[in-house]
Amino acid sequence: MNWNAPQRPLEYAEESLVSGILDGTFAVGTTLPGERELAARLGVTRPTLREALRRLERDGWLTIQQGKATQVNDYWRQGGLNVIATLVRHSPQLPENFISNLLQVRQDMAPSYMSTAVSLAPEETTDLFAQGLTLPDTPAAFAQYDWQMHHTLTVLSGNPIYTLILNGFAGFYEQMALFYFSDPSARASSRHFYQEMHACAPTGDAPAAYAIVQTMMVTSARLWAEQTQKLTTLRTTTQNRSTT
Repeated sequence: MNWNAPQRPLEYAEESLVSGILDGTFAVGTTLPGERELAARLGVTRPTLREALRRLERDGWLTIQQGKATQVNDYWRQGGLNVIATLVRHSPQLPENFISNLLQVRQDMAPSYMSTAVSLAPEETTDLFAQGLTLPDTPAAFAQYDWQMHHTLTVLSGNPIYTLILNGFAGFYEQMALFYFSDPSARASSRHFYQEMHACAPTGDAPAAYAIVQTMMVTSARLWAEQTQKLTTLRTTTQNRSTT
């Protein structure tokens, strides 16, 4: 792993250590080098390194024990909510199946917060889905609206934990959505979903909304899988052509 000269030493040290964990330089279950060596490799002072290590321990990346080497944790099992946001910042190094697992979480969560929002705030949700009926047929318009729609519905559900979880994916969510909505069939599917929810919302019918959202989450996961498979096939074909 190449270490670059820091511009903001604390943030640099923290991000570099996370990168080292994700790329296997500091593998899960192993220990970090000693403080003096690690500070020298990173090009930061030992007090700066200590603060970076404390931050990573707080979020569950590391376990620090006085007089012992610092342990690299299994962040999937020992990490907190901040690990999600950190993983998103390191999107080129995302662990295998991260996105499919993320879609599964959304499939489990979205029916709950959306149906609750419809039940508690039928007028607001009706107005919200009305905005989706007149979107320009562009990936950017759909990506921006879809993020705002989900965010607003988590707020209207009255459960701030949903909002905190979703906020951990801010930015990354829209990047994914831009790719997803580049497919016209994905935009058509979502527009149909907005229409169904717009018709359902005025009555505050939570069970109906739950069923609509559940069906849509399954459909969107399938469309995502199809798009990524097409992209993988295209890349493989391109690579094969370049080597022949």
